[in-house]
Amino acid sequence: MTFLNWQARLEEKIRSIPNFPKPGVQFKDITPLVRDPAALRLAIHQLIHPFIDAPITAVAGMEARGFIFGSLAAWELGVGFVPLRKPGKLPYDVQSVSYALEYGENTLEAHIDALGPGDHVLLVDDLLATGGTARASCELVENLGARVFALAFVIELSALGGRGRLANYWVHSLLTL
Repeated sequence: MTFLNWQARLEEKIRSIPNFPKPGVQFKDITPLVRDPAALRLAIHQLIHPFIDAPITAVAGMEARGFIFGSLAAWELGVGFVPLRKPGKLPYDVQSVSYALEYGENTLEAHIDALGPGDHVLLVDDLLATGGTARASCELVENLGARVFALAFVIELSALGGRGRLANYWVHSLLTL
């Protein structure tokens, strides 16, 4: 399968929803992609391909759609998965990072013992937009003592400049829209 074939196959499974969750936002809906087993398998394969032989010890995914792709990536790489959650969702002591995103503010949390020195983490999410969530995720991982090895996204909205906020990191995106 050529680059254009797999890319086109994934892109046809992304639905654009105008004015959601607020006017002016063009939401990229990945539910048709995750509903299609062949497309989902293809997305995960392409997402982890650059990292097959990398010294990754954990995959972390941002709530909520990062859980879908991140847990499957962790499974395929044979490493554990760390959920980066919204406040109040984790039962143990947490480390927190607050950040601004394209249409509001949010906070991510992880258990204080989820990662530590010696961990090389692949951060996974469905979408890179302005980079706020991704940048906060990097900060959270590093505050726990781990190293961000790379970030992987299914979709990158290049016009929003998120990659620029991640200039010190390896960023891998499947689709640039």
